[in-house]
Amino acid sequence: MESRIHPTAIIAPGAQLASDVQVGPYSLVGPNVSIESGTVVGPHCVIDGHTRIGKNNQFYRFCSVGGMPQDKKYGGEPTRLEIGDGNMVREYVTINTGTVQDVGVTRVGNDNWIMAYVHIAHDCQVANHTIIANNVQLAGHIHIDDWAIIGGSSAVHQFVRIGAHSMIGGTSSIRQDIPPYVIGAGDPFRPVGINSEGLGRRGYTPEVVSALKEAYKMLYRRKLSTQQATEQMRSLQQTTPAAHDAIQVLLDFLEASSRGIARA
Repeated sequence: MESRIHPTAIIAPGAQLASDVQVGPYSLVGPNVSIESGTVVGPHCVIDGHTRIGKNNQFYRFCSVGGMPQDKKYGGEPTRLEIGDGNMVREYVTINTGTVQDVGVTRVGNDNWIMAYVHIAHDCQVANHTIIANNVQLAGHIHIDDWAIIGGSSAVHQFVRIGAHSMIGGTSSIRQDIPPYVIGAGDPFRPVGINSEGLGRRGYTPEVVSALKEAYKMLYRRKLSTQQATEQMRSLQQTTPAAHDAIQVLLDFLEASSRGIARA
């Protein structure tokens, strides 16, 4: 392990690093950190807090991971950060631990691409295969589902949920929930359609994509209430069985939304 850790790096007693973990010059790893096999920590990184990091992650130079939450209610509780496998974390990214006011843990899943200057605040729950572009700012308690894409310099309000396969254009301001599959941009965010290109790349058939476009029209184009739109989506599930599960993802999201969905 010593041959993979630069002489200027500081690894605190108590830190648990797999034998092949690499740590670059002038980086610091705190006493309550565990890092699994294949992970690379670049130069000038700080990884501290009660932080667990999985396999084959790469932390580029100047990352700050596992710092205490930027929440004035935080009283030093041993809240946590959990990061999965195969994530790319670029320059100056900050990811904070959770708070006892929520679940007490910030989570980042697997195979996420997190670009430079991104901030992931306390209690965020980032799923898998997401792309979070340069300078995106995530406030506390945000949930981001699988395959979501957030364009550069966008800001997301606390407690917002961003649905699976959605795509948010750059410099957007997100104050309400973004349903699954929806694409759009703006300040405030304005939905414009379904992420059909992304869905096609991920194996969704033309029949399913067509049904999701119809569901989008029910939600956004026909001047229906959310309740009326969901009732029509359930009918669509019956007439298009191939799209049943994909539409159910949308229905479950709408049912769970507490902030309401972006409609500007």
